Amino acid sequence: MDTNDSGHNDGHHATPTGRGPVDVPHVYPLGELARAFTTALTHHDRRVRANAEERVERWRKVLAGMADGTLTIGLRTPVAGLPAWVTPQVVRGGFATGTPAASGPLLAHEAVAAHRTGLPAERRALFAHALTTTGLAELTDLLESGGYAVELPEEAALLTVAWLADRGETATALELLDVLGPFADRLRFLPQPVPAAPPGSDSAIVYRWTVAEVRRRLQQRRPHAGVEAMNEALTVWNPFADELLEHWLKTVRNGRILARAPKPKWKEGAAALLERYRALAAEHTCCGKHRRPKENLFILRTALEDLVAGGDLDARRRGRVQHAVDAMVRRRGVPGTPEHAALRARQAADAARPTHHAMAQLVAERLADLPPDTGTPQARTFTVAVTPAEYEATGLPVGADVPEPITRLVHRALAADVPTLIAAGVVPSAEVLATLTPQLVAAASAAAYPDPRLRRLMAASYGAFRNRRSVLLLDLQHQVRFEELPWVRAVEQHRQSTDPLRATAARTLADLGELALHGWPGTVLPNPLTSQLATLARTAGLTLPWTEELAADIFMGTFTAKFPAAARAAAELLDGSLYAAYYGIDYAAIAGVNAAASRDRQGSPGAAQFAALCHERAGVDGTTWLSVAQAGAVIEQAQILTTHNLALLAGPVGVSPQSGWAALARSAFATTCRHAARIHGNPHPLRTIKDMAYAWRQALFYLSMTTPDEQNTALAQLDDDAARCPDHARARLAPVLAGLRLVHAGGNLALDGGPTDSGARRLLGWAPTGRHWLQAEPAAQAVIHG
Repeated sequence: MDTNDSGHNDGHHATPTGRGPVDVPHVYPLGELARAFTTALTHHDRRVRANAEERVERWRKVLAGMADGTLTIGLRTPVAGLPAWVTPQVVRGGFATGTPAASGPLLAHEAVAAHRTGLPAERRALFAHALTTTGLAELTDLLESGGYAVELPEEAALLTVAWLADRGETATALELLDVLGPFADRLRFLPQPVPAAPPGSDSAIVYRWTVAEVRRRLQQRRPHAGVEAMNEALTVWNPFADELLEHWLKTVRNGRILARAPKPKWKEGAAALLERYRALAAEHTCCGKHRRPKENLFILRTALEDLVAGGDLDARRRGRVQHAVDAMVRRRGVPGTPEHAALRARQAADAARPTHHAMAQLVAERLADLPPDTGTPQARTFTVAVTPAEYEATGLPVGADVPEPITRLVHRALAADVPTLIAAGVVPSAEVLATLTPQLVAAASAAAYPDPRLRRLMAASYGAFRNRRSVLLLDLQHQVRFEELPWVRAVEQHRQSTDPLRATAARTLADLGELALHGWPGTVLPNPLTSQLATLARTAGLTLPWTEELAADIFMGTFTAKFPAAARAAAELLDGSLYAAYYGIDYAAIAGVNAAASRDRQGSPGAAQFAALCHERAGVDGTTWLSVAQAGAVIEQAQILTTHNLALLAGPVGVSPQSGWAALARSAFATTCRHAARIHGNPHPLRTIKDMAYAWRQALFYLSMTTPDEQNTALAQLDDDAARCPDHARARLAPVLAGLRLVHAGGNLALDGGPTDSGARRLLGWAPTGRHWLQAEPAAQAVIHG
């Protein structure tokens, strides 16, 4: 059950510095420290400031470690004195802080365990107790019940020791303890006890968030200041303004405020209104509108104050009062009239609607009795309207609906199979799908352990391992793999691979591949999902060269052996295809990049030839330092030649989408069109251009999997779809579609990507030199008509 085989830090922990790929700069950490420090000092939200203060401390540790040599950025073991298997604390960009993730103060369950056993509140004492007869018995009971949670891989270590001891494998257990012992005072090796999962839980059921996470998010919701102010205005200050208006209307004769002094009874009423105002202002502080000098309520109130104090109103003040009275009557009518009463009734109904904050607290209470460390298949039942019993307890109106944002939040705890979650909108992207697949992959991979206790433990360990953040790596190093964990190695001999298990993993692999392509056909497979598919493939007994998206700003100019292997797999599927013609690929030559080819300095067969070919196709000198744009262009050529895992899915994995390849092509082209429309007026369009080119590449691959008749029909549909785009998007798409039609008719596009005589050209996402041609204004482009 190993994981990511990337030689370039998964491709998703890049340092956006624009510096050379061999430089590990201090500039990026310094910039992050400055940003966090500014936020910690200036942000209005206390919680945001607190989070920023934590980031300041972490970035300070990064810089201090880099300065004193205890941190070496770019290595698999960036922290001096810590082996690779220790989970590092990692901040943005893949920088380790020097602090192990499993270190720090004792957590609540550790403190409880120390108190219960009368031990000092320190980890070494807890570690030693776990190895006593009593401690091992407690761990064995946890193994039997499954009542434990593993948040970090280290928390599975002592459970593994207990399993080995219970099996009588004392020597192996002692060898594992020799590895763990030096870190017993620092690292958390004990799991957290939790309620046991119900027996027979379906391994195909997954969830995005646990119930505990949803409750925490709900409880964190705070009242919205703007909503609170609006509701106060509707229920307090508008009615009070009506009272003021009614009082002033008593002085009106023939539509004018009387010039003479009001009668004593009128002044008594005015004094009572002012006393009431002072009480309201002290109690209701959300809305400050009544204090603004230009507001009608302020004008009428301050005029009352002057008159009650014995003063008089000059002509200017009377004019202001007259204008305020006239405006209020004109806008809402005289208080007490049917029209005015209906308006105030509507406003009161609006204000009576429960706030999102109040409903969030209600729903959080509904979830309180559920097991916290899992999802729930009944998520929808917790978002029903307010019941009579809840009205009695909270005062919220019966029948009030739960707001949509809160409903979406609760549904993230929905436990169901992946297709159901996608249909419900719980999984909106391939990136979110990648966060769910470890639950499926863990179950499929751990099924190789016959013992149910060990199977459950390894599944929990794998799930925790997938939460481990990748570190920034250079020189084609790979991230730590699951099987490198000492406690996983200790039980490797108990892992059995059978034909049924391999068949189940193969089915899961194909199903996930189809879900990803069908759900997001215009999006490249994200690295975390690629890593999970690779693990499933290995469990299924398939040795396939899965490739990750590499980071352009840390690209070292070469590739590992799996890249030319992936290109050869693409050659078997795409030689002579529309895809090969559009990108000008000689797949026969690609097939010659084999294990007998020259080896690069890392000993990767064919990698040197493959890298040279990618540089040549990108028009980049492979012997000099690469800019980020040049590195991106080289990486893109590698993605084109390998199809970035699409050939593996359509070939050896056996994905065959139910909707058909032509439908996927059209969907991917729709994504291409959306990106094309977002270029116009975009001050920073390069990322959009890159995503547009990637979506187009996916569409071309799907088209190449269709029959000739399907392909002809699909080409016509793409023209129709483009015709419905805005003019500026259609102008940018025209050379691209013209290039597709040209190669479909047997023609060739220019090798350098430039336009042909007819204006047709190949769409690529990176421009190694100068501006990308898609950045030009549409008016300057030739519009090709079909």
